[in-house]
Order: sequence, then structure tokens, then C-alpha cells
Amino acid sequence: MILKIRKYHITDLSSIYRICLRTANNGSDATSLLDDPDLPGHIFAAPYAIFEPNLCFILSKDSIPSGYILGTQNSLDFQKKCDAKWFPELQNRYRIPDKNDESLQANLIRYLRKKKKLINSLDKYPAHLHIDILPIVQGMGYGRKLIERFFDQLRSLNVQGVHLVVSKSNKKAIGFYKKVDLKILKTHGESIVFGKRL
Repeated sequence: MILKIRKYHITDLSSIYRICLRTANNGSDATSLLDDPDLPGHIFAAPYAIFEPNLCFILSKDSIPSGYILGTQNSLDFQKKCDAKWFPELQNRYRIPDKNDESLQANLIRYLRKKKKLINSLDKYPAHLHIDILPIVQGMGYGRKLIERFFDQLRSLNVQGVHLVVSKSNKKAIGFYKKVDLKILKTHGESIVFGKRL
């Protein structure tokens, strides 16, 4: 087995969608929970790869993409770009779910349609990231290597800090973020905000 971290290429986009789907249920496979398998990738992965490909790195196993890290160097600018160029089309595509529908798909659509508010008091942590790794390549130290590669790229861009948001129910991810020296900055509803000064 050959594991390698490399820069993102546009031909990786479909793989990013696939990996995002297979980790969208708090780190587990969401394939059976969604009518539209592209929905998680539309929200949490593709806009980063499209708008900031220089901050997207792929973990491949025997040349097959099996994980990624991606993000933005400036959360405010990125949000403005998505609000103008990405989310409107998707918001028109999906119907508002029934208020009693608590399925993963319904909750993702609500998230997509909701006006995004940046978390306050994160001025020192302007960048943010998403990292997803398939189980087949977990536990081999490559999550940490992806994080380090991403942080090095942020430093080269003179970014001073980075944050991420994770669900309180995603215990495995929370443990991982603590292990790679990210600090809990605050709680935000059902989520925990981690951060690191660079």
C-alpha cells in the first residue's frame, strides 16, 4: 500500500464528493441516508476546491483519493463568494423540507438554505478547514500529516490562525483534533469550535 499526500487537481473533484458522502454522517458513511449523494459535497467540500484549490490537498492510497483537507484562508471573504456564486443556485434546487422531517438530508437542506453567520470572536483565526479521511486509511498518521501540510500552506500565505467547527456528537473527530494540538475555543450550539494560532 502506497500512501501519498499531493496537491489537488481538478480531476479529483468527483473523488472529493465521494469521500465527503462516505464521511458525512459524523464520520460514517451517509450513502444510505441521502436521496442526493452530492448534497454533502455541495456544502462542505466542492466550493473550497473550486474557489481555493491552493488550499486543497489529497491523500491517495495506491493512487486512489482516499482523504482530503481543504479550506479557506479568509472565512469572511469565502462566505461572501459562496453567497454570491455558489449557494443561490443550490438553494433554488432543493425544496424546503417538511418541518417534521429530521432526516440527514432535510437537515443538510436547512443548513444550505439558512443564512450563514460567521462565529463571533474568531478574528485571530480567520482561516478554517475541513478534513475527511476514509476508514481504510485512518489510524496511520496521515490525518496529522494533512493538517501539518495545510498549516504550512497557511503560514506561507501569512495567515495567523485557523479554526474548524465539529459536531459535539462526532467523538472520534473531537479526539483527533485534540491529539493534533488544536484547542477548544468555544461551543456554538451543538458544535465545538477548535482553533490554532500559526
